[in-house]
Amino acid sequence: MFEKLCAAGYACLCFDYRGWGDSEGKQRGWVMPQWQVEDIRNGVTYMQTRPEIDPNRIATYGSGGTGGGNAIYVAAIDQRVKCAVCYLGVSNGRDWLHSMRREYEWVDYLKRIDEDRKKRVLTGSGEIVSARQEIMVQTPERQTTTIKKEVADKIPQQMPLQCAEALIEYSPEDVVHKIAPRATLFIAVENDAVTPEEQSVRLYERAGEPKKLVLYRQTTHYGIYNDYFNDVAANVVDWYDRHLRYHKVEITEKR
Repeated sequence: MFEKLCAAGYACLCFDYRGWGDSEGKQRGWVMPQWQVEDIRNGVTYMQTRPEIDPNRIATYGSGGTGGGNAIYVAAIDQRVKCAVCYLGVSNGRDWLHSMRREYEWVDYLKRIDEDRKKRVLTGSGEIVSARQEIMVQTPERQTTTIKKEVADKIPQQMPLQCAEALIEYSPEDVVHKIAPRATLFIAVENDAVTPEEQSVRLYERAGEPKKLVLYRQTTHYGIYNDYFNDVAANVVDWYDRHLRYHKVEITEKR
């Protein structure tokens, strides 16, 4: 996406969260949305120090799960962000993790998380679990697709169960209303098995104007990156053009 945005005249900051990729951090590969939000806000601050960047025209863009949710969360709590784009985002981490599990599995899961919280207080360490089976359960599509493989390859085999607790406490839908009157674009896929479109709909319904929801059909969570990439990019660029870019106004003097 950043290539499309740069071609349209927008500067993009792409970075790895703390503990991921080339970034520093002792907790490698932890999914902690609260930390991610802090990192994005630090990125906004960094962009404001760049001489080629207009500090008053900064937007967020996030794709997939907490990526989309973080674009909303940061815009909601940081007035420096002038508009936001949430692509296949999460609105409520608790409901998101719940949707991946049958009811009896969910009840047991919450008990394990509670026990792990107590264990960390008493011993200083918690349970380490499979990232793909115990935190964000992989769908059959995720197991077979090569789309976004570069992202999947960065996910460690294991991570602390504490990450599940952090996700359960993560709820962009509780703050999305704070973005208005700044503009927000939501992009979702019908019958999305990874991040159900209900998550985007809930964000959209709670957001203030101006807002827009684009729902794609006849594709999947990962398929959209190939099937509709150019169309999605066009929607994103158009949103920024309307709500971020300055428009020249010609003033003629009457004689």
